[in-house]
Amino acid sequence: MGRSDRRKILNTSNLVIFGLEKIQSFIYTWPNIALMNKSNLTRTSSLILVGTLSLLAIGNASASYEHIAGDGILKDTDMVGVSFWLATAMMLASTVFFIMERQNVAPKWRTSMTVAALVTGIAWYHYTYMREHWEVTGESPLVMRYIDWLITVPLQVSEFYLILAAIGAASAVLFWKLFGASIIMLVAGFLSEADIDAVDGMEYPLFAIGVLAWLYIIYELWAGEAKEKVGDASEGTQFAFKSMAIILTVGWAIYPLGWLMGQDGDNENALNVLYNIADVVNKTAFGMMVWYAATMDTKASSSEE
Repeated sequence: MGRSDRRKILNTSNLVIFGLEKIQSFIYTWPNIALMNKSNLTRTSSLILVGTLSLLAIGNASASYEHIAGDGILKDTDMVGVSFWLATAMMLASTVFFIMERQNVAPKWRTSMTVAALVTGIAWYHYTYMREHWEVTGESPLVMRYIDWLITVPLQVSEFYLILAAIGAASAVLFWKLFGASIIMLVAGFLSEADIDAVDGMEYPLFAIGVLAWLYIIYELWAGEAKEKVGDASEGTQFAFKSMAIILTVGWAIYPLGWLMGQDGDNENALNVLYNIADVVNKTAFGMMVWYAATMDTKASSSEE
């Protein structure tokens, strides 16, 4: 074996030893690296989600532009169209906000923040089509509204369960009671409002069933199991829970009032504006209360440490 061969073997051995030392060092320091990169990964994921939503928004705007008022211009006299556009923008902005703020709250609150973003994100997606439906046909997008509500309303009532779960006071029974009542409310409401021959003449009884289901949800939040369990929560959580209950009580009262308005068939424009405003307030303000509870509880936990 020549000198050059021995030198190559020595260099190779040194390289292997150096590599093994680096691998060993990486293994020892990996937990710290993972902790350092965890927040960056979360931030990157949030930015990707926001970017995706932005691209979808641009695509929807481009696809429906030609339909606006028939000539590419939203007329200043079309208050219903204006309300649809405002609602669409507010839902998208709220979704982006909730996604970005999710990384700033304690892990136990992140599911609640995700659900808040889902509520406004799903509503934004549906509003892009409801807006176009109105612009093209001039008719109320009733079916699309109920499809949206059938998804977002159960998610909203589940937020009460998630808040209680974050403070360790939730029960599966409470979740299913709230979820079941919301489904009954929505199905009865749709059957009473849609023009379906099979339920002709049953509009008012079905409307009454929907209202009773809504009143049951209110009872659970103000005097039932949910009210009892939130009593031991922090001041910020109790404030947010109460504010959400007020939104569900007062804000959701707009929908049965709108149903009554729509019975004579002459208030379709006013009814759509009312529903659009109610959706924006009930979904975005509701989510903001979840964010407030998560932020206050996270700050309180940090100060105790």
